Amino acid sequence: MLPAAASVLGAWLGHANLWLHVPAAVLLLPAGLTLVGLFAPTPRRAFWRGFWAATAAFTGCLYWIAIPVHDFGGLPWALAAPCPVLVSMYLALYAGVFCFFTHRLGSRLSPWLLGPACGALWAGLEALREVALTGFPWLTLVSAFAPWPVMLQGASIVGGLGLGLLLATASVWLLGLPRPNLPVRFAGLLLLAGLTAFGWHRLDAPDEAAATARIGLAQGSIDQSLKWNPELQAHTVQRYLALSRELVDRHAPSLVIWPETALPFYYQDGNELSRQVREFVREHGAAVLTGSPAYTLDVGANDYTLFNRAYLITGEGLADPFYDKMHLLPFGEYVPFGEYLPLEKLVEGIGDFAPGADPRPLRHGPVAAGMLICYEAIFSGSAQERVAQGANLLVTISNDAWFGISSAPLQHLHLSLVRAVEQGRAMARSTNTGISAFIDSRGRVHESTPLFREAVAVMELTLAEPTTPYHRHRSLVHGVVIVLALTAVLAGCRRTRKN
Repeated sequence: MLPAAASVLGAWLGHANLWLHVPAAVLLLPAGLTLVGLFAPTPRRAFWRGFWAATAAFTGCLYWIAIPVHDFGGLPWALAAPCPVLVSMYLALYAGVFCFFTHRLGSRLSPWLLGPACGALWAGLEALREVALTGFPWLTLVSAFAPWPVMLQGASIVGGLGLGLLLATASVWLLGLPRPNLPVRFAGLLLLAGLTAFGWHRLDAPDEAAATARIGLAQGSIDQSLKWNPELQAHTVQRYLALSRELVDRHAPSLVIWPETALPFYYQDGNELSRQVREFVREHGAAVLTGSPAYTLDVGANDYTLFNRAYLITGEGLADPFYDKMHLLPFGEYVPFGEYLPLEKLVEGIGDFAPGADPRPLRHGPVAAGMLICYEAIFSGSAQERVAQGANLLVTISNDAWFGISSAPLQHLHLSLVRAVEQGRAMARSTNTGISAFIDSRGRVHESTPLFREAVAVMELTLAEPTTPYHRHRSLVHGVVIVLALTAVLAGCRRTRKN
């Protein structure tokens, strides 16, 4: 029971929450689950013990899922409350597999090899989580360390996945062995010390940048329950224009970023509200990057397709460049297999969106903004693709109002800033109700805003040109992690030799 309790406590304290966040505590999660697997009498029991321990661990971190399902999905609490448990049970399947193979590896490997084998298993399962069932790489081991940028710098070399492997290895060596083994535990301390030393070295190194740009963020704090009310659209636009005037008058940014769907109408229709935004851009000389729903018409089929879009409004030319969100949120922006399932989206909106197909950055002056709309920022592959297309700045626009005052906005922010470190790109993050922030290429947070308050922020951001080793060798890094994970699985499947 003690290892299971340690893993639960490690998840609750180690991941972002509103009460007490101790990033290092997250090391109890892989260590505790390793001991759960090792102490179980059989591999099957190891799976189920790990599954239930992880279900409790993740439910305490993902409780906030019930909030949008109840408040905006229209379900009573009796049906909304089990939703975080169900999602946690899905994530716990991976933990169960981890404990299953940990049990089998415990009788086959020395403590020196058990640590790296468990680390590889952990990282391999996180890699699988990023792609399985459209992907849900939430609560990753590395993201827990976001408040301590010194511990994240290894992600510039081996990515969040490789760094997770190293952290899980150190965790098992240090805390996850059933019997005291001082040399192995010392090796775990040395590994953590090495990651820390590299982090301090990289944080002290100058940031290589060819140019800078002054960027402004506007956080309107629009009530989600009123956001799509047509009678309040003008009020919403006026609030963002007022915040932007304040930014331009005081700080003269070249680009002002508004959140996801900050314009709760079809900007492309060119109505009076659209005209006011374009007029602001022309009068003040600052471009606006904003979210808005969009559509394309298929006249022949008498049908239309909706997109979650980001427009770059510069006042130049006849058409504004745009980016359509490519990785959509299941059951939030569309229903998977909707033609076969009798389900509707769990949160309100204007309809089901379709994914975009063009990852190229939006360009304005020296800025090449690689767009990550909301959920996309948690995927390492999305940021990789934006930088590969030439982005020298990552821009995240989001609407976290769904989650109320909960742990979700913090967890979302922490996942996002890992992308900045992996890619060596500064990030500007604009949200409706917070947390908006600037993140430098080392993962340090600047000018963060409070939740559910109107706010503005401005910062001179570096526009990086060089790429990180992780960006250049991501396929190799992920390939090595997967090979190591499969090697651990095969070792766990090997029959022991009878005496």
